[in-house]
Amino acid sequence: MSNPVFNNSAVFGDPKNQRGGAATQAGPAYGTPPQQGNPAYGTPPAGQWGQYGAQAADAATLNQMYDAPSATTADTKRLTYDDVIMKTGGLLALLVVVAAGSWYLTPQMPALWIGGAVVGLVLGLVNAFKRNPSPLLITLYTVAQGAFLGGISRFYEAQWSGVVPSAVVATIATFAAALFLFKSGKVRVTPKFTRWLLIAMVGYLAFSLVNVVLLMFGALDGWGLRGGALGIVVSLVAVGLAAASLIVDFDSIKRGVEGGVPAKFAWSAAFGLLVTLIWLYLEFLRLFAILQSSD
Repeated sequence: MSNPVFNNSAVFGDPKNQRGGAATQAGPAYGTPPQQGNPAYGTPPAGQWGQYGAQAADAATLNQMYDAPSATTADTKRLTYDDVIMKTGGLLALLVVVAAGSWYLTPQMPALWIGGAVVGLVLGLVNAFKRNPSPLLITLYTVAQGAFLGGISRFYEAQWSGVVPSAVVATIATFAAALFLFKSGKVRVTPKFTRWLLIAMVGYLAFSLVNVVLLMFGALDGWGLRGGALGIVVSLVAVGLAAASLIVDFDSIKRGVEGGVPAKFAWSAAFGLLVTLIWLYLEFLRLFAILQSSD
């Protein structure tokens, strides 16, 4: 998987990598005589003559059981797409509200968005590697990321007017396009697709780290290696990787729903989608800023 949230999850991963339940010990073959010291085969326990075996249920009970509706995923507390949609929508709404507040508070509190970035990174790693989702930690992660996004969005908008609305629209459009391609079956998540995505993401991460190090030590200035035509190409590749990650996320959620995982993992699914959407938005933000800088 590309997204560590789904990659490290025992319920959203590839079924062939999951362990089955404990094996049950087989009983003796039908017709096998009893072991020495046990009652004769077919002999009811003492004092149970006339009561040996389960009593037959009456016809009314059987008819009632037959006519009863089948249990739904809600009845069995299993994950549904509605659970994922509700949790994701709630977290996105919280993210937008906090980001709006951070947008207006950043001029008076410039450290707010930096603190949000650090706290968001720590909570993101904690949530990504937790075996069971924590609604509280996921909510706190959303608040921290909202503070970060609001501040950095204000910074970008002050430098390059119009990039924030463009990035928001592009993120929504890419999410819709990725969902359509996945639902239509035009793009399938295969082992080859996943392997290609993983290799490409590792390469992009290495490039980004080299660029950051060169900027920190003053070897480059401005956008560094991400300036000019090369920067535009790299940003387009990054957007493509984020979009492909969304498709892999959709496939992981689909596997979890069809596998009947507990409903509590809707929090994990929503958190995973939120991580990818934030990454996608930041890549669009950088891309449109580089495009304006090149004019």
